Amino acid sequence: MKLSRESSYALAAAAELAKAPPEVFLHARQLAQAAGLPESFVPKILHKLVRHRILCSLQGGKERGYALARPPGEISVRQIVEAIDGPDLFERCVFWSNRCSDSHPCVLHEVWKRTRPVLVEALDRLSLAAVAKLPGRFAQ
Repeated sequence: MKLSRESSYALAAAAELAKAPPEVFLHARQLAQAAGLPESFVPKILHKLVRHRILCSLQGGKERGYALARPPGEISVRQIVEAIDGPDLFERCVFWSNRCSDSHPCVLHEVWKRTRPVLVEALDRLSLAAVAKLPGRFAQ
């Protein structure tokens, strides 16, 4: 259950949008520059977040860009990472990725099964608003 680089980029871009006034739509290029992300990846990530109704987009005319679809306090980190890495993200083993499942458990499978709900709940409670206030950068 390793988070992808794409999830890191999505969190960074969404955090930049959380810092912007709600009525402001930012271009993908602006978000990439503000978050220190490679410009070539950002549009694809933003489109995924639009499909999952985390962002909304304005396409056409002079007004173009992206904004949060809801207030940042109503968007959880879990929603963002699942939009990018898939709804089965938290079902995957953190120890041996694809080699572990309920039908073929690894030696630490039961530990992960007990720990997983705690992590999921924590990321559900962690809002984008809180993430936007954290120091440091997500994307490296």
